[in-house]
Amino acid sequence: MPKRGKKYREAAKLVEKGKIYSPEEAIELAKKTSYAQFDATVELHLRMGLDPRHADQQVRGVVLLPKGTGRRVRILVFAEGEAEKIAREAGADYVGSDDLIAKIQKGWFDFDIAIATPPMMRKVGRLGRLLGPRGLMPSPKTGTIVSEEDLARVIQEARRGRVEYRVDKTANIHVPIGKVSFSTQDLLENMAAVMEAIVRAKPAAAKGTYIRRVTISPTMGPGIRVDPAAAAAMRTL
Repeated sequence: MPKRGKKYREAAKLVEKGKIYSPEEAIELAKKTSYAQFDATVELHLRMGLDPRHADQQVRGVVLLPKGTGRRVRILVFAEGEAEKIAREAGADYVGSDDLIAKIQKGWFDFDIAIATPPMMRKVGRLGRLLGPRGLMPSPKTGTIVSEEDLARVIQEARRGRVEYRVDKTANIHVPIGKVSFSTQDLLENMAAVMEAIVRAKPAAAKGTYIRRVTISPTMGPGIRVDPAAAAAMRTL
C-alpha cells in the first residue's frame, strides 16, 4: 500500500481505530476530516452480501436526494421533434439526435447523465460500447429512457439531485450524498434516502447479511465505519 500523505495521516487521527460510528457521528467526522482545498463530496460506500455474477442478485436504481448533490449536473437528451422542444424548454444542456451521436463517436463525453426517448434507442443503441463502461448509457433500470410525457419531470429531477446506485463487480455500491459544506442534517437526509432505496431494492435471491459494511468518507480523507444496522434502519421524513 502506498504511503499516505501528511494531511491524510493528520485527518485519520480524528477517527478512532476499530470504532463503528452512528450515521450522524460519521457524517460529522467526514466533514471534519476532509482536507481538500475545494468543497469535497461526501461519499457513501456499501459492501454488499451479494454475488454480482448472478443476474438475480443485481441491485441498481436511482434515487432523488432531497437536499441535492451540491454540484451542477450536465444533462444530455437524445430526442427529436416535439420531445426535443420539451427537453430544451426543461433546461437540458445538450439536446439532439444524429449530431450528438456523431460527436460522442468522436470521443466527446462532457456530460454527466444521458436521457433518451424510446424512439431514439434504435440509434442510441450503437453507442453502448462507448457509454456503457462510463455508466452513461440510457437504461430502463436507471429511469433514463423516458417517454415524452415524463421528459420534463426527469430532467428537473436530474438537475435537483437524481443519483444512480448500482452494485459493481466487486459487490460494492458507491453513492455521493452531498458536499462537506452541507449541514449534518442535510447529509443525513440524503443518506437516509439512499439507504431506504437500497434496502427496498433487496433482491429475493439475496441470502445472509444484505449490507455487510457501511463506510462514509470525504473525497480526500479517511474512511469512517458506520453501524450497518443503524444505516439500514434510516428512513426519510
